[in-house]
Amino acid sequence: MRRLTVVQLLPALQSGGVERSTLEIADALVRAGHRAVVVSAGGRLLPTLQQSGAEHITLDIGRKSLFTLRHVLALRRLFADLQPDIVHARSRLPAWLGLWAVRGMPAAKRPRFITTMHGLNSPGRYSAVMTFGERVICVSDTVRRYLLQHYPRTDPARLVVIPRGIQPDQFPRTAHPDADARAWAMAQHASLVGEGPLLLLPGRGTRLKGHADALRLLAALRRDGGDARLWLPGSREPGREAYLQELEAECARLGIADAVAFTPPIAGIARAYAGCDMVLQLSRKPESFGRTVIEALSVGRPVVGWAHGGVGELLAELQPQGAVPPFDESALATTTRAVLAHPPPPLATMDAYTLRAMQDATLALYQDLADEPRPRHAG
Repeated sequence: MRRLTVVQLLPALQSGGVERSTLEIADALVRAGHRAVVVSAGGRLLPTLQQSGAEHITLDIGRKSLFTLRHVLALRRLFADLQPDIVHARSRLPAWLGLWAVRGMPAAKRPRFITTMHGLNSPGRYSAVMTFGERVICVSDTVRRYLLQHYPRTDPARLVVIPRGIQPDQFPRTAHPDADARAWAMAQHASLVGEGPLLLLPGRGTRLKGHADALRLLAALRRDGGDARLWLPGSREPGREAYLQELEAECARLGIADAVAFTPPIAGIARAYAGCDMVLQLSRKPESFGRTVIEALSVGRPVVGWAHGGVGELLAELQPQGAVPPFDESALATTTRAVLAHPPPPLATMDAYTLRAMQDATLALYQDLADEPRPRHAG
């Protein structure tokens, strides 16, 4: 394997799945002896990137402004200087700028151009650029099907599914029940103290995460006479106060206010998984992947969720007992009762969804494309 130079393009290095994948691939490139360069506006994750040995070039290629178009020439000069083998765009505006920069170079000196479709972007001409890569990485088969549905002229041979992955040692398998983890969880909020099952729905304080669905589910479970509790870490955030007040009013209406904990995001999410009896994934909008499902199953906790998008795809493959027709609240309650009564056995392996598997597949794709003869029409 020859040494590659790979340039990744994204708006900034603040937080999120795109940023996390960028850092993970940069780290894998450096450890494999390649040169990793990231172009972005920078951000709080920049020190982490640089600690891995990757290089960073500050260029604000994510700002939606006509002035941003001037960066096409800057990128073209940068590519001429770095002579990268691969340019990998992870977001729409950086992809347009990178594509125009690459196409303006002499054919013999052009880097190969790759995109990753991280989300289910609104279809249209602006989003279509994510299908223009010589290879298009899809983070799930859900994304692949979405692209082919909305961009039917896309050559399916260029689409490569590489699922996102986790580090298993960060989400270690624990016994169920885990008395220590449950005691820790109950110490986080008085509403979590009880003898009944603890349900966990991690996610930002936004309507899309399905918090209200979880509240109505809890009310249905408690009407059975049990002492079920619900923890919503991440729901209490600055700027989300009005939404939280709506949820608290719904709790009062349902009579479950003393059995629900709205808390800020927590760093020890794996411990929260271990302390619960079930993890809920009730996003109202289909997600491109559904990392929560993988994390929870790695710890050994069952998942119940709406069977659409990447979450539905993962549940169908890994734990079909937890898949519920989207927004069918009666089926949600029935499925939750069944899974709580008879939890499915933990998975024997999560090898297909590890960080290492994602990194290895991405680096192999880089190498294969870099070694592949250029199309004859290039120029």
